[in-house]
Amino acid sequence: MPPIAPSSPHFHSGKSVGATMRTVLYALAPGIAIYIALFGWGVLFNIAIAGGVALLCEIAVLKMRDKNVAHALADYSALLTAVLLALSLPPLAPWWLPALGAMFAIIIAKHLYGGLGYNPFNPAMIGYVVLLISFPKQMIAWPAPEALWQQSLSFGEIWQVVFASHLPAADAITMATPLDTLKTQLRLDKTVAGITGANPLFGALGGTGWEWVNLAFLLGGGWMLYRRIINWHIPVAMLAGLALMAGIFHLIDPERFAGPLFHLFSGAAMLGAFFIATDPITASTTDKGRLVYGCGIGILVYIIRTWGGYPDGVAFAVLLMNLAAPTIDYYTQPRVFGHGRDQ
Repeated sequence: MPPIAPSSPHFHSGKSVGATMRTVLYALAPGIAIYIALFGWGVLFNIAIAGGVALLCEIAVLKMRDKNVAHALADYSALLTAVLLALSLPPLAPWWLPALGAMFAIIIAKHLYGGLGYNPFNPAMIGYVVLLISFPKQMIAWPAPEALWQQSLSFGEIWQVVFASHLPAADAITMATPLDTLKTQLRLDKTVAGITGANPLFGALGGTGWEWVNLAFLLGGGWMLYRRIINWHIPVAMLAGLALMAGIFHLIDPERFAGPLFHLFSGAAMLGAFFIATDPITASTTDKGRLVYGCGIGILVYIIRTWGGYPDGVAFAVLLMNLAAPTIDYYTQPRVFGHGRDQ
């Protein structure tokens, strides 16, 4: 008796995990280039260190689990996790910071749960949150854009900063981020217009430098949508939720709450919307669920930024909604074809 053929379609879509991950890495390239141009070579050091450690940890764990190392490395998931983690860290972070974050992300957040496809939380954001809670002093030492530096650092000097923790003229280079500056000054009863109008940290759309980085990630995200690597639901819903919250409170009291453009083009808004929240493993999988999931992240980001203890809330918001994703999917399942509403 011949075997029963499965239902159509019988053609492969042409997409693979490795090809998808590579495309996401390519889409990150414009943002990385602008990041390096505006904030210095430290970004590249973060990527190199986190990437190297992530690949070594991936190989070691795969060998211990008796898995095919070459096949697993070909999916580029460990490298993508490392790059997303590196982009979330301060560009002048000491070398051990991205190294520890990458180790935790790959060993604990990914392989402890069974490896790719089984992890319930975004590994890069788990690594970031662990570093933020454990080493807050190092994690808030963000440099201003190079245009605002009183003293430029050469490639060799940045090498010394990263590997020898020697930071010349620290006060002339590191300062609070625009999000942190706004939150701190508002708590001192200053107005949004008074803070942003007199401080060179603030540009036309968001933070100086940050607005260009976010525009570059928006460009990369748009390219992924065009290539159908990601669906539009999560990034659009997240940005809409963030903008809606910012718009409502800005209309209520514009002197106490920044407008939507500032929140959309500061911090990790675009990186989070297109590259972090859209992780297919840890996000919702139904169309309605993706809208709820993305909107929830946007709302949580605004709440944490405005009233929480951290300047930017993308990582915490994503992890909280990772936790809610299975429940969201359960209640947003589409009806089975052929079943009526009363069935």
